[in-house]
Amino acid sequence: MNVLVVGGGGREHALVWKILQSPKVKRVFCAPGNAGIAGLAECAPIAADDIGALLDFAKKNDVGLTVVGPEAALTAGIADRFAEAGLRVFGPCAKAAAVEGSKAFAKALMERHGIPTAKAAVFTDSGEALRYAGALKGPAVVKADGLAAGKGVILCRNAAEAAEAVKAVMVAREFGEAGARCVIEEFLEGEEASFLAFTDGKTVLPLPSSQDHKAAYDGDSGPNTGGMGAYSPAPVVDEALTRRVMDEIMIPAVRGLAAEGVVYRGVLYAGLMIKDGAPKVLEFNARFGDPECQPLLMRLKTDLVTVMEAVIDGKLGDLALEIDPRPAACVVMAAGGYPGGYGKDFPIEGLEKASEMKDLVVFHAGTALKDGRVVTAGGRVLGVTALGDSIASAVRRAYEGVSNIRWEGVHYRTDIGKKAMDRDKPGPKVLIVMGSDSDLPVMEECAKGLEKFGIPYEMTVASAHRTPGRAATLAREARG
Repeated sequence: MNVLVVGGGGREHALVWKILQSPKVKRVFCAPGNAGIAGLAECAPIAADDIGALLDFAKKNDVGLTVVGPEAALTAGIADRFAEAGLRVFGPCAKAAAVEGSKAFAKALMERHGIPTAKAAVFTDSGEALRYAGALKGPAVVKADGLAAGKGVILCRNAAEAAEAVKAVMVAREFGEAGARCVIEEFLEGEEASFLAFTDGKTVLPLPSSQDHKAAYDGDSGPNTGGMGAYSPAPVVDEALTRRVMDEIMIPAVRGLAAEGVVYRGVLYAGLMIKDGAPKVLEFNARFGDPECQPLLMRLKTDLVTVMEAVIDGKLGDLALEIDPRPAACVVMAAGGYPGGYGKDFPIEGLEKASEMKDLVVFHAGTALKDGRVVTAGGRVLGVTALGDSIASAVRRAYEGVSNIRWEGVHYRTDIGKKAMDRDKPGPKVLIVMGSDSDLPVMEECAKGLEKFGIPYEMTVASAHRTPGRAATLAREARG
């Protein structure tokens, strides 16, 4: 069959790359695509939100499956238009995509169906929002209600910052019409994770967990971006938490929409905040995340086209996903100044050398061809994505790829995956204390038993006679 992928970013490059691996596929088109996608698919100069032109193109080119990447096209009803024309399309209808298109809609849906999330208030009047923000007693989050390319979320430490955020969203309209309505919600503490699942409106089939890095700079500092990197799996989401997320969030959301007459077909993405093993929803997205899509598709071994067809046909319950057990990591290389103002048309060097590396793919996001050379054409330019035997090795390999690529003003975070790697270095669970090193041979045998079962330990000497202070400290702190 012929497949059309709508969009032109790193997510769409990953989709094209994966779709081409299907034996069912004859030709792949992408609109509008980018310089990297052009090396794999036939690019058409059609904007991702020009639904009429995309529909005409699909008809003229005998497209058997259209895969929609960007949220703007989904919330504008591209899936509805294609389905009405008798064309097969992967992506939720406009009513279902409202879970991303309107944060107020998503909040109300979660409240109606008991899905855990932050407490929130919704405002259409800036004066009311300012009065509410001014009365806050602690940190809060101010969000533009509509689509803002992942940037319409402002974290506020106090009432004064919240009031300034409301002004930016509703008065100055820094996020355009997305700020016509504003959501102010409680600040949630914990660790973030991304949870994506395929659904046909009945069955919910989860992908592995992942974690995005939204902030522009190391240490999660600086303004929010569309995402500066991602890795999969996210150790914070263990098997028990996966079951909770499915039972308390993903399945209730899909069933809740269905009970209200809305069938969700596509990928449902839940951005989570996790604290003390309990998940709460920060946001829903109606499509693959970017850059989470890149490491997830690197790990997916099942034919993606088969999965998408099962979603469209309501037969997802017949499938199981095969996942590469190796972790994957993506490092986003961005233009200097992003997410603020940035330059374009800088020639990119080293792409060929990086692309020759094993188990590594350089996904293009904001690139173009100019005079036969690949140049920068967006804020997020590349997503260097690698597989490894561990998260640490995947991250290391991705950064090796990054080290081969350069252009004027290039910027990227250097701490992608740090939280996961810190989790891979657990503190001791067992303390072995000897009164004298004469006990060492016996205690070493004890340690071998702990090592056999993967139990981290620490061994030390503390004599109640010679070093009573140390022995007392160890006893006092043993519970920790």
